[in-house]
Amino acid sequence: MRDSSKEIEKRYMGMMMTQTPLARLKMVSRMYDAGRKLAISGVQQKKYLNPVQLRSALFMRMYGDTLTAIECRKILDKLPKL
Repeated sequence: MRDSSKEIEKRYMGMMMTQTPLARLKMVSRMYDAGRKLAISGVQQKKYLNPVQLRSALFMRMYGDTLTAIECRKILDKLPKL
């Protein structure tokens, strides 16, 4: 998805490249953690889920739109059943 002009994208990339690789990695890690917390919150809003159900629901929330139903089932079947 692109919602910024090429000029803004170029400026943003320039700003990012002034950061050290470690600083960029930390930013990405914090963004991933924040997104994961939001996804968990959304999944758990409906009802209490045990750890296995939560992991499966979180997987579907994050990757369900990008994989086929068969691919999802194969992956879900391989998740550990605690």
